[in-house]
Amino acid sequence: MKKLFVCICFALLPLLGALATPEHAIPVAWVRFDDGTEQYEGTPYRFLGKEDLALTFLVAPATNLCLELQWGAKGDMREATVMINGTDTQVSSGGYRGFRWVRVASPKQLTGERYNVTLTRPHAAGAKAAFLGGARLVELGGTAVPPDPKPATYKAKLESAKAAAVENVEAFPDMRKLWDREPATPATDARFRQAEKNARQAAEAWFRCRRYIDGWLAHADTKTGLIPRNLRESNYWNGRDSAADNYPFMVLTAAMTDRALLEGRLTDMLQTEIRLTCRVDRLPDDFLFATQGWRRAKVDLDAIIFDGAEYVKDGLLYIAEWMGPNAWSERMLGIIDDIWKNAAIETPSGKIPTLNFEVNGDLLQACSRLYWFTGDRKYLDWAIRLGDYYLLGSHHPTRDMKELALGDHSCEVINGLSELYVACKYAAPEKKITYEKPLHELYDRILEIARDERGLIFLRVNTQTGAHGPRLTDNWGYDYDGIYTAFLLDGTTAYRDAVRKVLTNVPSFAGYFRDMDSLADSIEGAITLYNLEPIPGATNYIERETRSMWNIQKPDGVIEGWHGDGNFARTSLMYALWKTQGCHIEPWRADVRVGAVRDGDKLCISLAADQPWSGKLIFDRARHKEVMHLPLDYPRINKFPEWFTVQSAKRYAIAGLNDNCTGAELSTGVPVTLRAGEELQLEVSPR
Repeated sequence: MKKLFVCICFALLPLLGALATPEHAIPVAWVRFDDGTEQYEGTPYRFLGKEDLALTFLVAPATNLCLELQWGAKGDMREATVMINGTDTQVSSGGYRGFRWVRVASPKQLTGERYNVTLTRPHAAGAKAAFLGGARLVELGGTAVPPDPKPATYKAKLESAKAAAVENVEAFPDMRKLWDREPATPATDARFRQAEKNARQAAEAWFRCRRYIDGWLAHADTKTGLIPRNLRESNYWNGRDSAADNYPFMVLTAAMTDRALLEGRLTDMLQTEIRLTCRVDRLPDDFLFATQGWRRAKVDLDAIIFDGAEYVKDGLLYIAEWMGPNAWSERMLGIIDDIWKNAAIETPSGKIPTLNFEVNGDLLQACSRLYWFTGDRKYLDWAIRLGDYYLLGSHHPTRDMKELALGDHSCEVINGLSELYVACKYAAPEKKITYEKPLHELYDRILEIARDERGLIFLRVNTQTGAHGPRLTDNWGYDYDGIYTAFLLDGTTAYRDAVRKVLTNVPSFAGYFRDMDSLADSIEGAITLYNLEPIPGATNYIERETRSMWNIQKPDGVIEGWHGDGNFARTSLMYALWKTQGCHIEPWRADVRVGAVRDGDKLCISLAADQPWSGKLIFDRARHKEVMHLPLDYPRINKFPEWFTVQSAKRYAIAGLNDNCTGAELSTGVPVTLRAGEELQLEVSPR
């Protein structure tokens, strides 16, 4: 993160009461925190140790405008993270008692039509959070008459004041030294300097994921080895939570960091789960540890179908896309086959398994992909039954449903219909034509009524009136996945423009979510869409929110102690693969660092280790094509984006290592040896 410096501009003055300001600096917008819950030296204030502040100044960005904060101190130094239109700044000031104005250096380039400012606690562990009496924009060299200073706000609004969820305490202080340690002799090539920084960031992500496994395995049931639904009161394994949201990301983490654990205990867990939890054919039901039997006395088929669909869509699909055909993909196919075997609800297009909106979204996604994965037409036919139900019948999500929820447990259909649309485009073109108008009607209506001025999506909307509540959804990216997919197929530029708009403005969203699950989902959405539309400001959001999510993890590796902890690992792995451009090492070790930067068709890689290491550097492949056999790489939930991918038959040169190797060799891994404390720089390019 680029560090910016601030200067204390002038002595203690009452905030905006008389709007006193240095010569030639005229206030043009402000907000006083007169309603602050605490006071110091007679000035009300807000404390960033307890809440985050999101401010909007209704003024167009200009080079002669500066942000100033009324900065409090009690004889100590105070710090804050200030984000201005997507760019983070670490601000530090103090050493006096009372309040003084502190001017924040503006980013070199400001985009947007207004100033979106987020004020949060500092990133550094142990730093004292700032307390503020207010904020304002001033015009440097201004000659106009200042506006009336009496109102508490002028051309500004406090959009949110969200309570901070956790203390900024470092869970792994010894590792922090490694992750923050810059090389004594930085590379002269800017590409490799960035690659080295990316390597440290990726190392942190993988370490945190590996510790997450340790934290949860410590709480596994002693008889079965299965993990509980959560660590509070739900001491049982279930399909929709334990199996869907937590266990698969232990598997994926181990696939990248611990092959022995993957092939041992985690494979045993799959076999145990199959042996103990299949209740209706291969469909899973809740298994209670206390009795070593079913949690529900009677079979609830709809609940069991829900469990199985979630297990497939949220977890097993992820494993299949990364690892290919294996025991987990066999489990996936068995569950889907038996869900449809037990379908009992009649529709004009054939029987479907449930009327649950979320589950049908799960099945749309799973069956659309499994058609390509297996080549078996039955999966596409099953998905078409659901597509007909929502697009051609009387259950259209915006035309026929009064309220549409666009968050978790409801956005699955929005994305799932786009996955079916892709499948029909290439395998059933006549059906694709039939779906085009109602699908565009759905996406057009969402863009019309469900977005704020920044392009962020509301959690719930009334599809008839357009009314909505104030809450925004952390699943905004999942909804836009579907919209962007329609752009890829039909070239509807408004759909692409909508995605580019939200990525441009998403930094103003920073700090809105504070719990780990919401942070993870929002970050995942940003990374997936950034992979397709690399809007620079989005990276600031991803970096900041990932740090906020990581701050929640505890020293034992557990995050919040419920099944959603798997989402922490899912998103952290996605972040790591972005920082390595899809590369990883085997065997993994906490001190070994790999990071990469793309430079056109070349990849610049930094590798380093504190102790000698020998192993393989493994490159990513076009998984959508080689593993899933999809016709194109469209945005979808539950997949790791592809960054730098190698083609099996193509030849590549690795400067300084191997000047003639195939993509197949790169994807299985090239031998690398690292000496202690030295950085190895590699440049990979196609021959």
